[in-house]
Amino acid sequence: MQTSSSTLPAKAATTNGTKDIGRLVVSCPDKPGIVAQLTQLLGEHGANIISLDQFTTDPENGTLYQRTVFHLPGLAARREGLEADIQATLAEPLQMDWKLTDASKRKRVAIFASKTDHCLLDLLWRHRRGEIPMDVVMVISNHPDLADQVRPFDIPYFYVPVSGDKKDAERKHLELLNGNVDLVILARYMQIISADFLEEVQVPVINIHHSFLPSFIGAGPYQKAKDRGVKLIGATAHYVTKDLDEGPIIEQDVIRVSHRDSTGDLMRSGADVERGVLSRAVTWHCQDKVMRDGNTTIVF
Repeated sequence: MQTSSSTLPAKAATTNGTKDIGRLVVSCPDKPGIVAQLTQLLGEHGANIISLDQFTTDPENGTLYQRTVFHLPGLAARREGLEADIQATLAEPLQMDWKLTDASKRKRVAIFASKTDHCLLDLLWRHRRGEIPMDVVMVISNHPDLADQVRPFDIPYFYVPVSGDKKDAERKHLELLNGNVDLVILARYMQIISADFLEEVQVPVINIHHSFLPSFIGAGPYQKAKDRGVKLIGATAHYVTKDLDEGPIIEQDVIRVSHRDSTGDLMRSGADVERGVLSRAVTWHCQDKVMRDGNTTIVF
């Protein structure tokens, strides 16, 4: 394992404009009165609700999903009491799964990449401009090729070769990741992630790929698409599960192409779509806007 930096950068943990802003995300069996109970509890603690989005899978015997953003002066000091009240008053009697986050605490992110740079550099550029509420704490690659491009962003680059038995590489990955990140992004990382890795890493993993799958699998998908006269190309961002490319979808997009487009044109257009789709998916995840319902998602 090699790295272009020996230590992780110390970066600010807060984001301007998010002081004392909390996000409460809940899911539970639906029944009348849940929204009222939740808003009443927040009001009793002195919180002012900024926005509230909710969805039920079925008004009868369905599941309620809700994301509430609120302002509570002194949130950091009052959070423990609020969480205890949510657990006792709502979570236990309503069989509720819930998560309360402080919007000023940005998600710590590791980006995996191989040799293709467009998604990686787009995320790093957006991160530097403050467009995505995340702190990129490291880039990990199975090739050394992108180290020079990452260096100007002052982010550690770890080169971990993958050959033969992947378990050794995954062990090194876990040593780097465990306790240091809240999210892993596969920005065109051309290696299959094992079920063991997913179980041990204990944080969500988001992947991006072109939407030709499964029609054009393997090497040279854009040439195969050109040969078939494809008229739409696109990209899909999804959570990674043990089932290859079958995890819950977060975001998708497509653009039209024609017979006039060369294979190179298709590749450039595909890269544009992939950048946009991945950045939106990561942004929504970092804003706690994505909730999973089995193998699908609710995106508020």
